Amino acid sequence: MIKKHIPNAITCLNLLAGCLGIVHAFEGRLVAAANMIVVAALFDFIDGFAARLLKANSPIGKELDSLADVVSFGVLPGMIIYEMISYNVMIVPGWHTEIAGNDSNLKFIGFVIPVFSALRLAKFNIDVRQTERFIGLPTPANALIIASFPLILFSQFYPETYEWLYTLGYYTPEDIDYEMLPDNIWFRIFTNEYAVAGIAVVMSLLLVSGLPLFALKFKSFSWHKNKVRYVFMFLVVGLLIVLKFIAVPIIVALYIIMSVLEDYLFKTEPIE
Repeated sequence: MIKKHIPNAITCLNLLAGCLGIVHAFEGRLVAAANMIVVAALFDFIDGFAARLLKANSPIGKELDSLADVVSFGVLPGMIIYEMISYNVMIVPGWHTEIAGNDSNLKFIGFVIPVFSALRLAKFNIDVRQTERFIGLPTPANALIIASFPLILFSQFYPETYEWLYTLGYYTPEDIDYEMLPDNIWFRIFTNEYAVAGIAVVMSLLLVSGLPLFALKFKSFSWHKNKVRYVFMFLVVGLLIVLKFIAVPIIVALYIIMSVLEDYLFKTEPIE
């Protein structure tokens, strides 16, 4: 039947979005690349929903989903980190050491992300414990936080006009007016190759960590059984409305903190 192939077709759209994002990243269109991660994440959510709705779960679907995720949520965010560090060295040379120069090898640290993403997905596929909760940061969450980096960075240059540039998706460092460089914490973080490289390493380690994190899967609408998820979703909406792109890394930090608190406050059974 055709319906059994629908979830896999949606998964292929996830993979296609990842491939297009890599092309954008190679050509320096980091905002467009970040947008492709968001598109891939939407397809990743929809394919699972479609599989459950159509009762079309299959072993090949599970494997195809992981292969697509390695590209969209592993290789693509790794390319964004690579390009960000490459551009950062050129954007603000006064903030970098002479030893880094324009040929900084730190940019290659971005590729630890696809390596650890592949390890994370391989572990997930053979781990029967990860149904109610995840063990380690999920690859889509990791990719989305990395996608927020160029969005946050470029929003600091033109705070009054950046929205239409994001919609267009073709905003590159060449479009920046370097005579009006902002001076705030976000700009300093994302134009410092050591900070970006350090974040990439930490995020990669979180992927394969033993940290238990709750899954955003609602088996019922019960408040008692889903109170942590409901509270988290309300906070996410509020943060996105108030802070926009800057909310994304804060949301991931909140996700980790609330998952840890859930174990203590709501007596969640430990993962063995």
